[in-house]
Amino acid sequence: MGKMSTKRDKNIYQTSREDVQLTRAAAAEKLYISASRIEKIENGSRPHPDEVLKMAECYHNPSLCNDYCCNICEIGQKYVPKIEMKELSQITLEMLAALNALSKEKERLIEITVDGKITGDEMPDFLSIQQQLEKMSLIIDSLQLWMKHAAISGDIDTSAIEQLES
Repeated sequence: MGKMSTKRDKNIYQTSREDVQLTRAAAAEKLYISASRIEKIENGSRPHPDEVLKMAECYHNPSLCNDYCCNICEIGQKYVPKIEMKELSQITLEMLAALNALSKEKERLIEITVDGKITGDEMPDFLSIQQQLEKMSLIIDSLQLWMKHAAISGDIDTSAIEQLES
């Protein structure tokens, strides 16, 4: 087996590869990407989207896709929020807190939108509710990322998920 890098400032692609204990040569074989290309990516060259997808699967790290979208893709930098990997308990507590806050704002949202217009005096409340909805969206994305990680690591039964989806 090859030696591990002693480089200090490793990027997410290198640390993800090393986390699954693959050398560049072994990763190249699994990814159908040359070892020299992997080295270039790990030293700062921009990966192609298809390379990131392959690495995310091979390295068991779906976070690579979100990282690519948030930090490299010009469209993603504008429209894709950074999703933090969290523990399920933290995600659950954040979701419950957000649901409680939204439950309190539900009546106000109905009042604001019932006439199909948002007036100037309603706008601050509407924007506050919108921010809470955006926060909930991030929590949902975090839960989905957790599920992908858990499925890859075998922590959850993916056959049950597949049955629900069909």
